[in-house]
Amino acid sequence: MVDLKNIKAVYFIGIGGIGMSALARYFRSQGKKVRGYDKTETALTKQLMKEGIGVEYVDNPDSLPKDVQLVVYTPAIPGDHLGLQYYRDHGYELLKRSDVLGLVTAGSLNVCVAGTHGKTTISTLIAHILRDSGFGCNAFLGGISANYDTNFWSNERNVCVVEADEYDRSFLKLHPDIAVISSMDADHLDIYGTAAAVEEAFIDFSRKIKAGGTLISKYGLPIPDPEKSIRQIRYGLNDHNADVYAENIRIDGGSYVFNMSGKVWSLKGVKLNIGGWHNIENALAAMVVSKRLGLSDGQILRAVDHFRGVKRRFEYHTLGEGTVYIDDYAHHPKELSALISSAKELFPGRRCAVIFQPHLFSRTRDFAAAFARSLDMADEVILLPIYPARELPIEGISSATILDKMTITKKQILDKQQLLDWVKRIRDKEKLLLITAGAGDIDTLVKPLADIVKV
Repeated sequence: MVDLKNIKAVYFIGIGGIGMSALARYFRSQGKKVRGYDKTETALTKQLMKEGIGVEYVDNPDSLPKDVQLVVYTPAIPGDHLGLQYYRDHGYELLKRSDVLGLVTAGSLNVCVAGTHGKTTISTLIAHILRDSGFGCNAFLGGISANYDTNFWSNERNVCVVEADEYDRSFLKLHPDIAVISSMDADHLDIYGTAAAVEEAFIDFSRKIKAGGTLISKYGLPIPDPEKSIRQIRYGLNDHNADVYAENIRIDGGSYVFNMSGKVWSLKGVKLNIGGWHNIENALAAMVVSKRLGLSDGQILRAVDHFRGVKRRFEYHTLGEGTVYIDDYAHHPKELSALISSAKELFPGRRCAVIFQPHLFSRTRDFAAAFARSLDMADEVILLPIYPARELPIEGISSATILDKMTITKKQILDKQQLLDWVKRIRDKEKLLLITAGAGDIDTLVKPLADIVKV
């Protein structure tokens, strides 16, 4: 087994990934020399370089550092990557990101948050509550916290908040004391094959909880009761059969005010300043974790009120009398449905235009009809071409696969420049609710779009 204390230099292949960059920042915080490779330059890789982490964008073995003791790679990297092959052929210690995260957290009290959606907001809110209250934690997040502009921070308290990624069954390498499971919907079928296999992986994750630990799950998920030493708490938005639920929800200036009620704990006057009914549910899960760790009601209420959300999770870019512009990472049909319905409820009377970039050919193939139903909730939809990520094209699968199944009349496929031109034409015609969604590189359009609609 690798002894991380003896590691002096680490190289990351795929360092620009959100989970990989959190680990890179961890090793940098420990005084290690950190470098890495990624395919393209992004805002995140630029920030890593500002923090003293070297990043290169050319897959050239000649330029690789040879003095590293550990090479960390993401499973999304193709097997024929030259740098990965070089390190493998020359006997370097190679570990997947999930294995390293398991080693990092092996000796700590761990709060591990899993779910096909919701896990980034829940884990970030938990980590924020612990930081804002002064309790303290180490955070390994799958998104950039808007409060702190990072996906990693450290603290002397031996508590880790970890986003538990189901892709490639990575979360089964973790050691949770408290586990949260927010959802178990079919996803990553290129890895799992069937929806049943996805569910079974989450059940396996629930069985990883240490003796005496806690399972916090959304009410209604098909998770068998854990062994007797594990405490189980179920939360639900407004289902009184759940152990914890929300009551007296009202909208106040774009924020939600509600009470947390139930058999376990109650908390009155919670104010959540991010949009989306699903985020009330996410907040319930985070508050239950915080109560389980012994935080006071006052600490939790103040921290939730201070929470500014996660970048690209129901993130506002313009508000006011003109266009309301919201950007979100939603890349699954259920996430899209929650996003569109919540936005329309918060801003009634506005025409809702959604710009969506499908992520992966396989996901588009597997969920085309469900994507179409979700997008039909909008008044107008613009689809960008599929972002392939780690995949090669699949014959007969494109954004038109979704478009052809939609029933609304105002729908089209545009490239990025055509999209910007379209927004310039329609921005002043009416009060608009504009939404961008997707997990690919649609985030590169956010600033140009915001600049256009702010004019």
